[in-house]
Amino acid sequence: MVAELRSPSGALIPKFFAGRHVLITGASGFMGKVLVERLLSTCPDIGCLHLLLRPKKGLEPAKRLLQLKQSQVFDVLRENNPDQLDKLRIVAGDVSQPGLDLEPSSLLQLREVSIVYHSAATLKFDEPLPQAVQQNVLSVMRMLELCDQLPGVEVFMHVSTAYCNSEMSYIEEKVYEPPTDLQQLLSMVEVVPPALLPIITPKYISPKINTYTFTKAMAEEAVRLHGVQRYSTAIYRPTIVVSSLQHPFPGWIENLNGPSGIIAAAGKGVLHVFTVKESARADMLPVDIAIDTLIAATWETAIEKSKEVRVYNCSTNENPTTWGEFEDVLRRGVREYPLNGVLWYPSGTGVENKYLQRILEFVLHTMPLHAAEYILRVFGIKPRLSLITVSQKMHAMNEVLGFFALHEWHFNTDNMKRLRMRMTPEDRAIYNLDPKTIIWKDHFLNFVKGTKKYIFKEKDQDFDEARRHLRRMYYVHRTAIMFLILLVFRLVLQNRYMRELVYGILRLLMYIVSSTYSRVTAQL
Repeated sequence: MVAELRSPSGALIPKFFAGRHVLITGASGFMGKVLVERLLSTCPDIGCLHLLLRPKKGLEPAKRLLQLKQSQVFDVLRENNPDQLDKLRIVAGDVSQPGLDLEPSSLLQLREVSIVYHSAATLKFDEPLPQAVQQNVLSVMRMLELCDQLPGVEVFMHVSTAYCNSEMSYIEEKVYEPPTDLQQLLSMVEVVPPALLPIITPKYISPKINTYTFTKAMAEEAVRLHGVQRYSTAIYRPTIVVSSLQHPFPGWIENLNGPSGIIAAAGKGVLHVFTVKESARADMLPVDIAIDTLIAATWETAIEKSKEVRVYNCSTNENPTTWGEFEDVLRRGVREYPLNGVLWYPSGTGVENKYLQRILEFVLHTMPLHAAEYILRVFGIKPRLSLITVSQKMHAMNEVLGFFALHEWHFNTDNMKRLRMRMTPEDRAIYNLDPKTIIWKDHFLNFVKGTKKYIFKEKDQDFDEARRHLRRMYYVHRTAIMFLILLVFRLVLQNRYMRELVYGILRLLMYIVSSTYSRVTAQL
């Protein structure tokens, strides 16, 4: 029998959530799952959590809820307070449909809801504009219309992204002027012929770099235009959300979006070159710090009852790291904690020049993977995943993430800092909002280990075999390099002009070494 739960003494945030009912969209996503877990584990007296779920991949919402409850993210909660999971309720609906596709009975179910989190969105950077508008803009407007109908709503929290204004280098905590008129956008996607949309989209969304950042910026404009009603409204902007620092486990990760995709591809030995500026700041945000900040911001938004839309930028500006540091730990981590059955020895580097990157990508990714695919076909071997598809996915990942790995931004986080100072010591002991608690090398290493454990589901007992296989691939890798060096050397020597060029370069190098040695000797 589980003991009766009580909110921790002196902690104001769990007491605020006590007895309150919450509606969450996007609960089945990476951040959504952690939000559900943190609310249930840190707010023991919270009311019901109503999760808006749609049928997906042939699964009805009820089965999706059962799958959600079985997620590893709830392992600690299942062990300590399993009854908390009984507070999860299904709301069958779809944010991309008019009226959210809600039944009248669902509206009755939600009448006691007082906190609403809207985090459902398409994360595809290259999503066609009409679909991106449906998922990222109209969904916000529909959720706000729903909140207007629910008598008990106190707070509406819209989860946006810190990069919806990525054309700027300094981003304040405010809603910026939208790239276009909201109503004009809604009309345009309805009347423009589908065949014409891909042609006009790049110019239409400019200066936004893709449909994701464009529609997230337009969603913020929809929130601003709706304004503050009888309930308070806030926009929450996290940066690049990555694996957890501590909760539910160090390194917990569940998707291959962003840096986790880099770790997976590099760890499997198929990614050897990536677009990156090593000195650029990598604003990665552990998911548990992101969610703890979101929960605390909800509490502050509710008690402040501001007449304006409050914006929270959540960033690790106060404790910066670089893409170069991430690359160094990644290179070491995928060798110390190898993935099972790597296709090649993990090796490679980041390249800042995009033209050089494309040349190396063609030589190191496209050619080998296409050749391997065709050779396997000749021998009648069909791999589980097409190597040509792998090549295409890595190219798309480079195109999407390269922009963020070549540039850096500074985010004003005054609201986040004030919120942290406003919390009681008891609240700060529960909710970590402080980026300075991150030891980046340890966190990146846990990120690599988490990718192996939580994404690939690899077991500890397979570790020794993974290391032996990695060692074999190392010798294959070194042999291949030596073979290529000898082949190139032979081809060079067979060409008289190339031979003379090589000899000239060697003589120049010998002259430089000899002159340097003479100067050093003379000084001594």
